[in-house]
Amino acid sequence: MPAIALLAGCKAVLLSPSGDIATQQRDLIIISTLLMLLIIVPVIVLTLLFAWRYRKSNTAATYDPEWNHSTKLELMIWGAPLLIIVALGALTWISTHTLDPYRPLQRLDSEREIPAGVKPLVVEVVALDWKWLFIYPEQGIAVVNELAAPVDRPITFKITASSVMNSFFIPALAGQIYAMPGMETKLHAVINQPGEFEGFSANYSGAGFSDMRFKFHGMPVADFDNWVKTVKTGGGELGRDRYLQLERPSEREPVSRYASVAADLYDAILNRCVESNKMCMKEMMAIDAKGGLGMPGAYNLASLDPATRNRLGLNGAPVRTYVGAMCTVNDPSGTSSSPVTQPM
Repeated sequence: MPAIALLAGCKAVLLSPSGDIATQQRDLIIISTLLMLLIIVPVIVLTLLFAWRYRKSNTAATYDPEWNHSTKLELMIWGAPLLIIVALGALTWISTHTLDPYRPLQRLDSEREIPAGVKPLVVEVVALDWKWLFIYPEQGIAVVNELAAPVDRPITFKITASSVMNSFFIPALAGQIYAMPGMETKLHAVINQPGEFEGFSANYSGAGFSDMRFKFHGMPVADFDNWVKTVKTGGGELGRDRYLQLERPSEREPVSRYASVAADLYDAILNRCVESNKMCMKEMMAIDAKGGLGMPGAYNLASLDPATRNRLGLNGAPVRTYVGAMCTVNDPSGTSSSPVTQPM
């Protein structure tokens, strides 16, 4: 009992969410639990009842060693669970499509549709070791370990990672979505109440995982606009070189803000080509889609420079080469017969 009493100090955020998607997920949890309890509770009660009624000392109970079948009992045993399974299956099928994180929002909450002409706020999320980078392409800003959004405006999260897999999770807003290097996942959500909410990684990713947390601020529109202005006046520029420094593993990273951000930074992070001498994954895939060029066309073999190897902790590892770019047909200089590399 004392251990159970300690739970009174916990905030069951999953059962008291502040966003419509999280609210629907909470309702799904409650409905599913109640449906399953329709079987679990009677089974527990009947187990105790049978054990008591047919105990050895109860000589009044009917003893029938030849009993082997009861149609009524069989119908109860198989019929009730079957109905529950059908109900849970229908609920799961509907909610899986309705709450698909890739599906754009259809409403602000159960009573309000999205007003005509309202565009979602786009936030590009990058899971780093061990911190979160949030890029606002529309506003042209970036923030580390702090996230803000206006109340009652749809949010589109585009999520990726720099190295290992993480899980982006704001319990009050919506369910968790994985962040994976070289891949982009999406989440559509909306916050319906102003306040400060907890966000964190829900997937273990190494030494600094426990402190990979951030604050999510739900704000009125005017306050969000003021927050954007504050970021624009209080931070530097986040370009590729600065990002490569930020990407280095660090623990308990404080909030930092950037007044401007390179327009192609997120795309370069996603395609694993922030370093200037690396070919982007989308370019490689475009070449593969055309049938590939084969080894004779891969003249521009490069390796990581010493600074990058040091940053990634590869000083003692064997030096490996990769294709930095593909050669063009023509030599732009007009004087050399050697292959010339041009990014595609």
